[in-house]
Amino acid sequence: MQLALAQARQALTLGEVPIGAVAVLHDQVIGAGFNRKEQSHDPTAHAEMIALRQAANFLGDWRLKRVTLYCTLEPCPMCAGAMLQARLKRLVWGAPDLRFGADGSVVDVLQADGFNHRVTVMSGVLADESAELLQKFFQQQRS
Repeated sequence: MQLALAQARQALTLGEVPIGAVAVLHDQVIGAGFNRKEQSHDPTAHAEMIALRQAANFLGDWRLKRVTLYCTLEPCPMCAGAMLQARLKRLVWGAPDLRFGADGSVVDVLQADGFNHRVTVMSGVLADESAELLQKFFQQQRS
């Protein structure tokens, strides 16, 4: 999770919302990303999407059945859907997202009935540190 926080800090230095994600397989980082929506003018350029794409490219397979994704913020519905599509094994996230969260804060995409896959989730890991980066960013935006 510390590596995901480092990714989030990179986003902060570029004026992006500080969210970071790291994909790990057998203790090896195989994908990493931070939000790039502003720079790329791409609404799908979320940290999770970037890390998932890199992991899939690394493996040469869209199925991430043995991969853990560490993310500083609860995923949005788009990212949660991508995790299901990728057959992600495990997600570890930090701070809750009370406006867009898709692991129970607003909706519960990851555990919804009817899907043929479930992602194992651990939430609240380094939540204070993750939330602090976001608070710092939005305070700077208001100034």
